[in-house]
Amino acid sequence: MDIQKELQQASGFLNFDLLAKSIVEGFISGMHKSPFHGFSAEFAEHKIYNNGESTRHIDWKLFAKTDKLYTKRYDEETNLRCHLIIDNSSSMHYPKCEQPSIGHLNKISFSALAAAAMMQLLKKQRDAVGLSVYSDAIDSYAPEKGSERHHQMLMNRLNTVVSRPQKEVGTQTFEVLHQIAEKMHRRSLIFLFTDMLQPDQDAQKLFEALRHLKHNKHELVLFHVYDKATEYNFKFDNTPKRFVDVESGGSVDIYPEALQTNYEAAIASYFSDLRLKCGQYKISYVGVDIQEGFDKILTTYMVERQKFI
Repeated sequence: MDIQKELQQASGFLNFDLLAKSIVEGFISGMHKSPFHGFSAEFAEHKIYNNGESTRHIDWKLFAKTDKLYTKRYDEETNLRCHLIIDNSSSMHYPKCEQPSIGHLNKISFSALAAAAMMQLLKKQRDAVGLSVYSDAIDSYAPEKGSERHHQMLMNRLNTVVSRPQKEVGTQTFEVLHQIAEKMHRRSLIFLFTDMLQPDQDAQKLFEALRHLKHNKHELVLFHVYDKATEYNFKFDNTPKRFVDVESGGSVDIYPEALQTNYEAAIASYFSDLRLKCGQYKISYVGVDIQEGFDKILTTYMVERQKFI
């Protein structure tokens, strides 16, 4: 039985929690083919052994099965604080999606479902999770907690983000991120989902805000979400089209072929500069095509979690 297809046909994103669970189950079932062979998401007490650490807590039974060294960690040592931040500005609602589903996602529905899947892994590993959603202001903020009631509240919030149409709003992301950073006082692993569409003049201010998110020894992972076919490769048939700025409402009528070469050169340069800038500020940058699925997101989470704890 294909759970994802059944959910998609029956209700789109109405059962958000179950859909996220099916994604995580598929990811975990494929982990034996990945660098996490021998590491189960059910076992929060295992951590890869690093040379120089005490051998006192090595799990020798697991070593016999996997030929890899893992140490046993106790709940008070492994509990992680993770905060998910989602950009809900108008540009994140591209491409237009009347009813998002697994086979038909825009940037905001992809980001929300990816966050929900991460929350399922966090729940399995008994970690605390918080959530911020922002557009032109902080739409919602929930601090890190690990209770079932908190988990369901965050799931409902993500479902609302996807199901509620967004008004045409821009965002001064740097201002909002500063506000979120001021709310976070305990060391956390932070994941930010955004398409990074900001006016050029705001680039430096944005990176100052990203640096602010790293204060208090937080670690920051930037998931740069985009639709590669159209936003990077500019893949449109060459018939007259009207391109509309979803945040300002401005538009231009043009044949796509007339600006494809210049556009692709400019966007490639922008992506390259963005990666370099993130490296400069020690921010983990992960480019994510929303048509590629969720394994890249979940693998990044697993890698960053092991580095963090």
